[in-house]
Amino acid sequence: MSDDSHVPLKPPRRRLTGGGSRGRWRDGFRAVAVAAAVVTTLAGCAAAGSTGSGPLTIGMSLPLTGAAADVAKAGYEGYQLWAAQVNAAGGLLGRQVKLDVLDDGFDPNQTGTDYTRLISQDKVDLLLGTFSSLLNAPASAIAARQQMLYVEPSGGAASLFDRGFTNLFFAQPGTTETLPDLFLAWLGALPADQRPKTAAYLTQDDPSASPAIAVFKTKLRALGVTQVYDQTYDPSTSNFDSIAASVAQSAPEMIIQGAVTSDGAQFVRSLEKLNFSPRILFQTKSPSDGAYPGAVGPKNTEGVFTSQAWNAKATYPGNSEFVSAYTKMFGSAPSEDAANSYTAGQVLGAAVKAVGRIDQKALAAWLHANTVDTIVGPLKWDGRGDPIGLGLLSQWQNGTLQVVAPKSAATSTTVVNPKPGWANG
Repeated sequence: MSDDSHVPLKPPRRRLTGGGSRGRWRDGFRAVAVAAAVVTTLAGCAAAGSTGSGPLTIGMSLPLTGAAADVAKAGYEGYQLWAAQVNAAGGLLGRQVKLDVLDDGFDPNQTGTDYTRLISQDKVDLLLGTFSSLLNAPASAIAARQQMLYVEPSGGAASLFDRGFTNLFFAQPGTTETLPDLFLAWLGALPADQRPKTAAYLTQDDPSASPAIAVFKTKLRALGVTQVYDQTYDPSTSNFDSIAASVAQSAPEMIIQGAVTSDGAQFVRSLEKLNFSPRILFQTKSPSDGAYPGAVGPKNTEGVFTSQAWNAKATYPGNSEFVSAYTKMFGSAPSEDAANSYTAGQVLGAAVKAVGRIDQKALAAWLHANTVDTIVGPLKWDGRGDPIGLGLLSQWQNGTLQVVAPKSAATSTTVVNPKPGWANG
């Protein structure tokens, strides 16, 4: 997800009344994107047989408006599905789950304000995280100050886990520090005469993408790969023609891009104009976006590598059921962001069930000491809340994004190398 802080101002949303899922928009702008609250009560909140003093409220602030609204919508739906399934199974601790959701407009200042409100005014029982390192940084700091458990669905920047927090947990298999590892293992296993000799690097100025590309540069240098181009671009960049021309002039055999959303596809389109195609292309995040094939041309996805926290075809327990349930509930297949938020819910729910009470310190201690089975595989954390593990290395093959590593999750036993040239028309 993009960590772009240059977000156009949007009209704030009113809190929804009752348990409905619709509300009116009201006009008006402020100096920053201002969020009003959206309270969503899932159906069945008063199911017979539940115990406790009313619903168990879980608070979160999401960028439902602003530059990241489309991605946040999918993430919110992942949370909704998880809560609906929990409630259908009797709730947590015998209480039905209610989601208290605020909209921060993708403004980190508003995110901090929202989580303060959720804790001090709404007095939620539990918290779940938001999207991107940019927003999770202030939210997790507030949660730590208030000594509340904080499980985040995204936001893998290494800096988030260097602040001494013991209540922060990242609900993905790896962070930016480990993102390159599976790709580098594959590359390093190639015979020396088949490895690329030169590489071009470019990355969005993003707290998740930039550190990952820095790791790529360091480790590829150790493999004898010479850097011939290096560029960091502003998150607002939409025309990559000049950058692509400079990359093509440097003639790299391999390109590594720290892409976040549409910037990956936009860069590829600029390369297509020049008819410059590297032997190997790795892009973070962007190739797993549902709009990527249509943006670059379906045939031009062939051979493109990316990293994923989740893949719809992965064989981890519960994953296929998640895909089916999400598709039935929302009318389309889930995105990785939907899966990440669902996973965060799984982690939180597992801790609450195991501890048997709402005790923030006990919940965090249980997660530090245990492994949780999720749709992205078993998750375990170190003392910082950093996951101990790796994500997935995926590659576009014949119009499908296939997992090629690790072997335990692979959906394809082959790797396309070299990447074919761009298809015309």
